[in-house]
Amino acid sequence: MLAASGCRAIRSRSESQPSIAARRLSRQGLEAMHHGRWDYAEELFAGALDLNEADDRANWGMAETLWQRNEREDAVTYMKSAVRLSGSHPELLVRLGRMHFELGQFEEAEANCEEALHVGRELPETWSLHGDCLQQRGESDAALAAYHRALALQPDFPAVQVQAAELYRQQGRYDRLLATLDRLRDSTSDCACPARVHMLRGVAMRKLGRDEEAAQCFAMLAQLTPEDPNVHLQIASLSLEADDFETARLATRHALEIDPASPLGHELHAQIDQRSRLAAEALHTGTKR
Repeated sequence: MLAASGCRAIRSRSESQPSIAARRLSRQGLEAMHHGRWDYAEELFAGALDLNEADDRANWGMAETLWQRNEREDAVTYMKSAVRLSGSHPELLVRLGRMHFELGQFEEAEANCEEALHVGRELPETWSLHGDCLQQRGESDAALAAYHRALALQPDFPAVQVQAAELYRQQGRYDRLLATLDRLRDSTSDCACPARVHMLRGVAMRKLGRDEEAAQCFAMLAQLTPEDPNVHLQIASLSLEADDFETARLATRHALEIDPASPLGHELHAQIDQRSRLAAEALHTGTKR
């Protein structure tokens, strides 16, 4: 009996070695992933899966490395395995739902989100995904409520703050838009803010009649995204309204250099020429008198 028991113990320890080694490789893979060493991380996760296909962390890590390489469908397959092997861990459910959402698979994303809401209502990411799903269905008020739930759990959540600001823009609630983005700016620098933040703030400032501050927002945006023609067109339009024809002309020229076929660019170019000519004629007439 003692001999048999000893054999079983040895066999049990021997059988657990692959799982222990797989966990160790998975931890190393996670560390490599967090340091941006994606190729090395993939090798480590692949090694872990060779040792133990049922390692949920290895499946999750492999999903993330494949997603990084734009092998999206394979990434989803591994993430589904990670969810199943983890017993439907809410964070993995939400990540799977986010993958489905970014692939345009909205029904699958909503299903994952609904399941996550039953077990992970305290996760801000769950409410963020829920808000995105509702917004995609056109339920903007419900989406905004979901975003507020996410921000109540995690006040500094840039992706959600920008999405909420977008909805405030659509609803014409520019004061609320600015308040939402000002909170985001308080937690980061202007240069670290997403480019969309400066665009939305510029639009709101412009709608509220704060043209000088709007111009500052668009100027910052132009520095961050110099190849975006829409930014230069916003600057041109704002400058034209202020009769700053030189700035408007320069911004329009930049936009048309990036996108020569831009209809709005050509329309603004014509308006600038017409209004600057009328202004010059008015000045000339006044001088003659």
